[in-house]
Amino acid sequence: MTASSIVFSSQGQRAKSPTIARLMTMALEKQGLLSLAAGFTDNRSLPLEEVEAAVKALAEGGDNREILQYGMNQGRPDLRKLLAERFLGMEPDAGLGLDLARNCLVTNGSQQALYLAVQVLCDAGDIVLVDRPSYFVFLEMLQGLGVRALSLPTLADGSVDVEGLERLLDQLEAAGERRRVKALYFVSYFSNPSSRSMSEAEKELIAHALRRRAMLVPVIEDAAYRDLYFEKPFPARSVLSLAAWEGFPRLYLATMTKSFATGLKIGYGFCTHEAWLARMLNIKGHQDFGSSNFGQAICQQVMANGGFERQLTKIRAIYLRKMQVLNRSLEQGGLRELGWSWSVPTGGLYLWLQAPAGLDTRLDSQFCQRCLEAGVIYVPGDLCHGDHAPHDRVRLSFGVLGEDALQEAGSRFVGVVRGMVSAPAN
Repeated sequence: MTASSIVFSSQGQRAKSPTIARLMTMALEKQGLLSLAAGFTDNRSLPLEEVEAAVKALAEGGDNREILQYGMNQGRPDLRKLLAERFLGMEPDAGLGLDLARNCLVTNGSQQALYLAVQVLCDAGDIVLVDRPSYFVFLEMLQGLGVRALSLPTLADGSVDVEGLERLLDQLEAAGERRRVKALYFVSYFSNPSSRSMSEAEKELIAHALRRRAMLVPVIEDAAYRDLYFEKPFPARSVLSLAAWEGFPRLYLATMTKSFATGLKIGYGFCTHEAWLARMLNIKGHQDFGSSNFGQAICQQVMANGGFERQLTKIRAIYLRKMQVLNRSLEQGGLRELGWSWSVPTGGLYLWLQAPAGLDTRLDSQFCQRCLEAGVIYVPGDLCHGDHAPHDRVRLSFGVLGEDALQEAGSRFVGVVRGMVSAPAN
């Protein structure tokens, strides 16, 4: 007796296994492979002592059994209040009068918030404007939802090409696709993948271009890496504070996974539009009716007792050293002399490399295969583009490997490049 076949929904048919899951599995399972791909955080600096102290304080603070019970769908009120207070410490004029604590939602990492935001805005066939390059997991999510990603045009230095954006918006108008543009998304601080940050002037120019066409579409500012600066924060306010964005529905997203403990999976956002927020919470209620109450209680405790800031101070120095190790390995190996180029970041977890013209770095390329054979893996840069993807970009993560392993991984990577230069493919 054979089982009958299942007729899957259009979304079920579109959804593919995410590349990030494949890369993470390879990093964990392939013996001897040094992964510069998956954006894991540093294992040895994970805040075990801070979490232990937080759990102990929660256990000894009277009858706190509620932390082991279901919590609120929107998130713990006291945690939302602390998150709002911290944000206002960075941007005192944020929200333009908005009650940030009341308009905060806590999610299962900021990834869930991204999914909720797009799910309630977009139908299959709709368009989301994205930065170039952009967070490839978000791009794959759009693809799975049947939503088209259109990249913001950029100049050679990575900044937004305003004239190109004006032309793109005019083309959408002429093609009758303006109504299909449902949102704008960008990673604004120490971006994944490029580690580049977006200036206030760039954000304002984008807002003005949209406003001139009365396209006050929802904007999603992804600030997942904002706290991961090495020496000083990037001096740009968010869309919550810039007057140019007033009147636009705005969702500012951040996370405590990259900045504190990835395993807790606690992200959060501030939304200026109550109907948008309500609909996201409706969907979230159907999904999980509240992110881990226990994980939130731990985050609330470390924010209240200073543990969160102590952890940030610790890991900023660690990531600076690790970036320097990987960068030095590539530099000393002569990668620049071999025609590769990149900027040295001032925060984040990534180096964003451009290969010489003609070298294909995609996942199924000969170069990628040779890297795997040499025991090193990266994220191909074509995955990080909504359209017109180049085939010569590489994202290297220095987050998880120790310094000796980063030195070796960089050496292996350069070794593959040298091997292909001396024995090019036919």
